[in-house]
Amino acid sequence: MSANLVSACLKWLFALSALLTAGIAAAAPASLEFGALATRCFADGARGESFAVVAARQWSCGEASHSIAPERVFARFDVERGAEQPRFLETRRAAVKGIDVLVIDATGAARFAHYTPSDLLPSRRGGYIRASLPVADSPIKRVFVAFDEPVHRMMLEKAQLAPADAHDALGSRRLLLVLAALCGMLLMPLMFDAAFYRVLREPFVLWHSALAVTLLLTILISSGLSFYLGNLPVMAMSAMNTLLFGLSVAAAGMFACSFIEEDKLDPRLRRALPLTGGWAVLVSSLHAAFPFALRPVQSDIYYCAYLPVLVIFVCVLIDALRRGSRAARYQAVGWAPMLLVGVIRLVSGLAPSLPSADAMILFYTGCVVEVLATTLGVADRFMIIKDQRDSARTEALVLERLSERDALTGLFNRRVIEDRFERLRAEGFTAIAIIDLDHFKQINDTHGHAVGDKVLQAVADVLHPDEDTLAFRMGGEEFLLLLRGSSVLQAAERRRRAITTHVAAKVEGLDRMVTASMGLLEVPRNAMPNARFAELYARADHLLYEAKQAGRNRTLNERLKAFTPRRAERRKAAAA
Repeated sequence: MSANLVSACLKWLFALSALLTAGIAAAAPASLEFGALATRCFADGARGESFAVVAARQWSCGEASHSIAPERVFARFDVERGAEQPRFLETRRAAVKGIDVLVIDATGAARFAHYTPSDLLPSRRGGYIRASLPVADSPIKRVFVAFDEPVHRMMLEKAQLAPADAHDALGSRRLLLVLAALCGMLLMPLMFDAAFYRVLREPFVLWHSALAVTLLLTILISSGLSFYLGNLPVMAMSAMNTLLFGLSVAAAGMFACSFIEEDKLDPRLRRALPLTGGWAVLVSSLHAAFPFALRPVQSDIYYCAYLPVLVIFVCVLIDALRRGSRAARYQAVGWAPMLLVGVIRLVSGLAPSLPSADAMILFYTGCVVEVLATTLGVADRFMIIKDQRDSARTEALVLERLSERDALTGLFNRRVIEDRFERLRAEGFTAIAIIDLDHFKQINDTHGHAVGDKVLQAVADVLHPDEDTLAFRMGGEEFLLLLRGSSVLQAAERRRRAITTHVAAKVEGLDRMVTASMGLLEVPRNAMPNARFAELYARADHLLYEAKQAGRNRTLNERLKAFTPRRAERRKAAAA
């Protein structure tokens, strides 16, 4: 994936996220309450007490919140005269043993209904459940509701009567469309991560995918979109919502643990992040599996259990930002609204005098910001690591090429031809020419090694490679040419003879002409398809030896149709 494509996709993602954030704020109704239908009062009771017994008790009206300590909590709704007739009881989704509803109409007639948790239905209003009111023969005057062992104050605080067109009145359809678009957008990071992971096998890419999946499922379960998932049991949805929250916290912690640079976070805090993730999953699992175990204080314990997680997350951000972490900047932007949601839920959940608040609109907005910021962070890290790896590969390639070159002449060294001989033969290089300078030791002895080096460099200039010729320095004053084509002997001989004139022109102060001897062996590929370098080199070296024995400054060549190494050459090749 190119940098330009990544940049374009992320710009598009940023623009879409901004539109969705604005859409959530615009689509969210100004009020989610139906206070105009009825006034609400509460009374405490014991398990099994009837409405008739409780009706004569003192009721507390106008409370924003009420205790869930009693085994049975009664709510009374006095329907306002002239108000639209209610058709449903709606309240916040939470674990409850059962709900009883008694409707009294204007004639005094009563209608009763009992609902188990499996009878309750999800509402298009996000995170709410509803129960149909018994049908009355005349306008409803009063509604009594009994909640058996509710586990969360929000079930009482949000309990209200709703008309038949409640969902349209809430403007929930607009919000649901925006949330559906948000869920679709949460799939985009998964596609980015899949592309990134093919190139960059880093664990934070997988944890980012896990975070996106848990946020997607959380929105589906906690919003009105759950209404369209089928008739899932309310208790199961409540448990899933609790468990998904713990999983999303764990995924966020593990993402930060692997995403923040190695030297930009205190090791103790880095070790603490996986522990907080495991703790979040454990707490959420226990709360989801045993919702009534410690009622009525279980919700308070649940909120308190997340307090150290919140503290550690804040400490991680502060420490990483203080150390100059680039990744932590993206993490801070992504976590900011989510941490604020956590603070709101903790404070409202633990303070008895305050009504509980889940800050769902802020939570949905936080999902957009979290996805945007972390996706940008992953892309930024991807580009940084990719640049680092490209730089390292380039450096390694340069070093490799340097290791293949003779430092003095710049020609390929012996290692290259030995490693690549089979491939070069396949490309048509079928002739080997070994060139050795005559009496080179005398040049070093007479003029010094500095002059000798200049001679070698001048020889390298003459032996320059081209499309059909490769040049190598085998060591000392010995060079090797690999040639292909129909005129390999002429090409090699032209270079050998040019050595004398070129060295004379380039190197001053020499008291003799520099000549060279050459042994050239041409072995067509079809004559010996499996020829090894050592075998052909030994035969060409023997031709060079014969050229020197014949008086030097000359070439001996041979073209083989079939090749059988001589016994001495076989021993020499084996020794090499």
